[in-house]
This record gives sequence, structure tokens and C-alpha cells, in this order.
Amino acid sequence: MKKTFFFCIYLFLSINILCVTGDVFKEEIFIKPLPPMHLYVNFQFITQIIGDAFEHSHLAPRSLREIMSHYQVEELHLTLTEGQWRHKQWGYPVLDAAPGAELYAWFSPNVSNVDEQWKKLSSTLSGLFCASLNFIDNHNTISPQMALWPLGAMYTNVNSTSYLRYASLPREIVCTENLTPWKKLLPCESSHGFAALLNSRLIHNTNYHSIGVHVRKTCQNEDCTDHNLEIKQTVSLVYDFKIINSVNWSFKLLFGQGLFGACPMSTSSKIYVDITSNSTVPFKLTPLPHNIARSSRGGSETIFAIYDINHDTPMINIGAKYGIDNKFLLPVSPPLHFNRYVLGYGKEFGGIVTEITNTYWAPIDIVLLENAPWWLPIQLSTLRVNGEAESNLVMKQYYSPGRSRQRPYHLELLIRLPPKSTTTVTIDFEFVFLKWQEYPPDANHGFYIGSAIISANLPTAKNYTSLPIDGVTFDSVFNASKPWYSAVFRTNGAMVSLPTPDFSMPYNVICLACTVVALAFGPLHNICTKELVLKPTGSPLSLRQKVINFFKKKKD
Repeated sequence: MKKTFFFCIYLFLSINILCVTGDVFKEEIFIKPLPPMHLYVNFQFITQIIGDAFEHSHLAPRSLREIMSHYQVEELHLTLTEGQWRHKQWGYPVLDAAPGAELYAWFSPNVSNVDEQWKKLSSTLSGLFCASLNFIDNHNTISPQMALWPLGAMYTNVNSTSYLRYASLPREIVCTENLTPWKKLLPCESSHGFAALLNSRLIHNTNYHSIGVHVRKTCQNEDCTDHNLEIKQTVSLVYDFKIINSVNWSFKLLFGQGLFGACPMSTSSKIYVDITSNSTVPFKLTPLPHNIARSSRGGSETIFAIYDINHDTPMINIGAKYGIDNKFLLPVSPPLHFNRYVLGYGKEFGGIVTEITNTYWAPIDIVLLENAPWWLPIQLSTLRVNGEAESNLVMKQYYSPGRSRQRPYHLELLIRLPPKSTTTVTIDFEFVFLKWQEYPPDANHGFYIGSAIISANLPTAKNYTSLPIDGVTFDSVFNASKPWYSAVFRTNGAMVSLPTPDFSMPYNVICLACTVVALAFGPLHNICTKELVLKPTGSPLSLRQKVINFFKKKKD
């Protein structure tokens, strides 16, 4: 009997081990100083489901697995961001994100009604991450034709853009209630591993913070007949040395605590520190790194200090201490940077201007996507590129007019940027009057316009930190030179002030009317409904007694 019992336990544990071997979990941190007074910290947690172990995964979150299978999603990208990334000053992040909430996904070709599945997907993710994604509907959703492309394995015999949906909520505020469910999707949650450093109180006190979930399918072999599922959770933070009151940084200063080992379920836990600037602005890392790696990528030389963290590693507090000399690096502009702002005055007409600067010596082809809400109709006839209505720089154009309260305006331009030049794209819009129920509670604050998307194939990897398309972990960037480097950027958002009625007038009228009614109706009601009755206080006095009482009072 005992042998049978132990054999059953052994068989059960063996089956569990075989199932777990279908999952791989890795965690990484990338740290890079941003001149002159900022520090970039990027977390990424990768869960890979090998082969057909999708339904039997023990490390991947069940909620995401059910969402991908139930709604037949091939690839999913969700980011929640607070702040604006400064591309001209900081270079390029590992993964760019638009301010607010951004969601886009590719659906399976077997889906009959993509719009219906898209609405259900956004509502489900809204409940999962405690965000306002349920406000995503057809009136703020587009299908990009050129700006976005799949990062994972997709069907080659279908038009993927017809199964792509994109939406953004620039007004969305990112707070602790979004980070808590995000951390619960990790195998170790926030109790062990690198996720234990994500202190809500400290990471929200940064100039820029962004959390994201990216799910895609990767090829298991060269023919891509078998697929793996990759779930990548990311956190991007930008610290300001002025806020932390020191140019010397450490884990305890940034996160409030040291690192107590790796997640027990991770197969690899590494920390990469970009020490390329150490030759110009010297600083000393403590403790010393386990390895130093040099990378040459696209004409850019980068030096990395690597820490390999194990499950039994004691508490480690990685930090950098700079020298006494107050030297600061001047930011070096990347090959492509941009700016976006709003023109116009009054409450009738305006314009959106996007300035794109190419600092490289050769032309660069980009795709510019403008997504204007239905209440801000853009006029295609007013499109100007460097002040010209018909420009030779525009090689291809796609325009989908919007419809009031039904769909947004969608414009995409394929532009060839001349070398060492700035290209200005201007398009006019007109203001519309909304119904009084359509205004937000703080109508005079203004209305946000989502970021424009710029896609480019960069000829150089200068200030470029993104992973290759086929890369999973950060070591895939080492010596990964290619003819071009794909990048998708988000411009800064904008705000416009629509014609807004004086919502204080109804309040004043209500207060005045209620006051008049209260003052007029109250006394009239009392006079009309109450009876005046004289109430005697005692037996009536005679005239003689009144006179006697009067003289007594005088005498006293």
C-alpha cells in the first residue's frame, strides 16, 4: 500500500515537472544614464510557452492565456504611460509608448466580426488591469495600413491590416491600481525576484513611468510550422537626479530597498548597466560586475556591465558613485527626432504641426500616422508638407475620413526625409460643438489629442536600445548589426480647447431660483395655511388694578 502511495506521488510530481519544462521565465533589468541629469531603468519579464503546452502552462498567467484563446488574438500590445519620453534629449527607449493608454492587437483570420471581438477584448482588459479601456469603441478605433507591423509569427497569405485594431486614450491616468494587477500576472508576483523592487510609492515619483504587456507568437523552427507563445511584461522608469537629490544612485535610493535574489522560477536573471559614458564622466559601480561585454551595433560602440543574479544570492545593492568633478554629458541628438504642436486661435479653426528632423547624412523613409478624434475633423485639402500642397517627398498616402460620433479621422503618409533637414507636416482642423452631455466634468481643462505614430527603418543604431524583432532577451542586442533597424515612435500629445458653454450659468440660475422660491413661498404658505389665535396669559385685570400697579412701580 505504501509503495503504491509513493508511486502515485512520484508519478504526479513527474507529470508536473514535465509540464513545467514547457515554460521558461526570465527577468532582466537594463540601466542607462541619460545626459545630463536623468537615469533610465527598464524591467522586462519574459514568459515563454514552448510548443503546444499553451493550455498546460504553469508559469504563464491563466487570465492572459484565456483572453488570447477566447477572443482569437494573434498578437497583443498594451501600455499604460504617465509622462512624455524626450527623444531628442534621451535617445530611443527599448519600447516606446504613447502617453495615457494604448492598445492594439491582431486577430486571427478565422474571426468573422473583428469589431465585436475588439470591443469584448478591450472591456475584458479593462477589468483585468483596472483601467478605462472600456471606453474604447468604434468612435476612437482605427486600422493602420502602413505604420504598424506584427512583431511575431503571422499568416502570410492574408492581409494582416484588416485584422488589426488600434486605439489610444491620452487622458488615462496611470496609478497604483494598474500596477497591482500587473504584478499579479508574474510567476513570483511581487514577493520575490526583480518585481520586488517595484515600489508603487517610489516608481510613481518619476518623470516618466510606463507599464506594458506584450503577447506574440514566435517561430519554433526555421519553417515556422510550430509556434511558441511569448508574454513580455515591461516597466520603464526615468529618474531625475534633482528629485532624488543626488547624482549617485543605488537600488535603495531608487526603489527603497536592495535586491534579495532572483525569482525561484526564473531560468535567467541578469542586470545590464550601460557604462559607455564612464570614459567621459567617470563613475564606480558597487559591487563590481560579474562580467563586462562590448557590443558593436550599427556603427555604435556600447559597453555593458553584467550582473548575474541567482536564487540564493544575498541582498545586493547595486549603485554608482560619480567623481568629485561636476561634469555632465551633453545630449547627442539621435538620427531622427520630432516635435508636435497645435496652431490657431479662437474657437473656429486650428492646425496640427509635426516637425520631423533627419540629422543623418542619407535620406530616411518614414510613415506618419495622424489619428484625429471625430470631434476634431481634419481637412485633407489643407495638408501641407514644407508649405507645399503637392510635395515630392510624399510617396504614398492613405486617408479615411471620419464620421460624427461614429469613427475618427485617419491619415497616413509615407515620406522620404531629405538628409540634414527638417520636414514640417501641417494639416488644418475645425472645431465642432458638442452636446452638453458629451463634455467631461472638467470641460474647461481642455481635450486631449492622441500621439501621432512615426515608423522608420533607421540606417544606424545610434542612441538605439531596442531589441531585434527576433530577439527575446537583452543579450540579443550584442553585435546585432543589420542593414536597418526598425523603430516605432510616438510623438508628444496635444490639447485643444473646444467651444465650451458656461456651465456655471445653470448653477447660478438654479441657486437664484431656489432662493427666490424659498423666500417667497415660505411666508405665503405660512400665512395661507396657519390660523392666528390670541392665547391669554391669565385672568384679565380691571382698570383700578392696572392703575394701582402702575403707581407701585413708580414708587419702587
